[in-house]
Amino acid sequence: MSLQLYDSATRAVRPFEPLVAGKASIYCCGPTVQSAPHLGHIRKEVNFDVLRRWLEASGYEVTMITNITDIDDKILIKSAEAGRPWWAHAYHYEAAFHRAYRALGVLPPTYEPRATGHIPEMIELIAELIGRGHAYAAEDGSGDVYFDVKSWPAYGSLSGMKVDEMEAAEDADPRGKRDPRDFALWKGHKAGDPQTASWAAPWGRGRPGWHLECSAMAGKYLGDSFDIHGGGLDLRFPHHENELAQSRAAGREFARYWLHNAWVTMAGEKMSKSLGNTADVLTAVQRYGGRAVRLYLAGPHYRSAIELSDASLGEASAQLARIDSFLARAVAAGTAEADAPAGSARELLPAAFVAAMDDDLGTPGALAVLFGTIREGNVALEHADGAAAARAYAAVVAMLGVLGLDPAAPEWADQNAADDLEPVVDGLVAALLAQRQEARARKDYAAADAIRDQLKTIGLKIEDTPQGARWSLED
Repeated sequence: MSLQLYDSATRAVRPFEPLVAGKASIYCCGPTVQSAPHLGHIRKEVNFDVLRRWLEASGYEVTMITNITDIDDKILIKSAEAGRPWWAHAYHYEAAFHRAYRALGVLPPTYEPRATGHIPEMIELIAELIGRGHAYAAEDGSGDVYFDVKSWPAYGSLSGMKVDEMEAAEDADPRGKRDPRDFALWKGHKAGDPQTASWAAPWGRGRPGWHLECSAMAGKYLGDSFDIHGGGLDLRFPHHENELAQSRAAGREFARYWLHNAWVTMAGEKMSKSLGNTADVLTAVQRYGGRAVRLYLAGPHYRSAIELSDASLGEASAQLARIDSFLARAVAAGTAEADAPAGSARELLPAAFVAAMDDDLGTPGALAVLFGTIREGNVALEHADGAAAARAYAAVVAMLGVLGLDPAAPEWADQNAADDLEPVVDGLVAALLAQRQEARARKDYAAADAIRDQLKTIGLKIEDTPQGARWSLED
């Protein structure tokens, strides 16, 4: 069976047939870098990283573009609240997202464009839409430009919504709109906004609308037509609906498949910062480990919602322990290398694993094959069947590579090294804290404070408690 994918546009599972044989192009909506990432954000990155890995394992040359939205209403609001320039605020949280990606073993995209680096392409796209009669500049002198929703009869085809049943678009002041459902392509500069957050355009200084950014960047790097557009389910409307409408209205075929991953929920509600029910990625990684958190996010089917809880993360951690225990036993027995079967990584994958992954990235079925192979491998080790154990080991490593969970892969090397160093760091800090305690005991407070200040300069925070001094990383 060839790869089958659920296409949100047609609402059906259909064979993946790329534009160019042997190649696959993916555009994945990246983060709006307004604040720190939570697990709901990063699920998308993990799910589409698995898609990319499976396409590569299936022999495709993959071009993956993931954008950064670094100019947006929320960024301007959050940066003002934080008291720093919007561009510095955006860059700060862009770095936070990159740390989260690395912590979960997500491969870097082929290219990661920023919205602010593609203003000319956006202005050009707006001009095309105005020329074709699908967009208009507001007549109130605001400098706003809107997409005329009713000029595009297919609007609503992706989400299945009907225009007459839609609420007003809330992405701009409605005063200059012909129809309240029209959405902003360009937002005129307003009094009080930073001057640096605007660019010259034929309609007046301003900045791009969110939806326009992705259409322009996808076209820049993947052309008028490409294979897969991905993102979270919450982006299907209005973001992806608007992307599709403006791109098709400009004469571009745009994406041929639309894939959407489901939410991470807490107490049955979608995880979002507006609800306050978020889970910080690095905090989860610190507690459970990056590979366990990745397994938690990648294990369920990408179109199924995941409920976040300590129990579910703990279960993923226990599953990972089973995987690593088998790998360690096989290596210790010497069968991993001595009896290693020949073949490429793809050839070493069990047929049932391939079938599961080809069935719309069926990771639950793929994991069942993985753990079944681990059971077989453990039995082979118990019976000293070196050849069978080696076959199981090779298959497990190949499957872990597809899922992004192979502990020997380069993307986990830095974290493995950090894990190895953790006891050393603990020991060194404990020794310094002991010296500080001795200084305090002999009332040499200057020496004690000097040790505390020395630790602070390298990013450690010291807290004195009745049970003794505790240290932690500075926020």
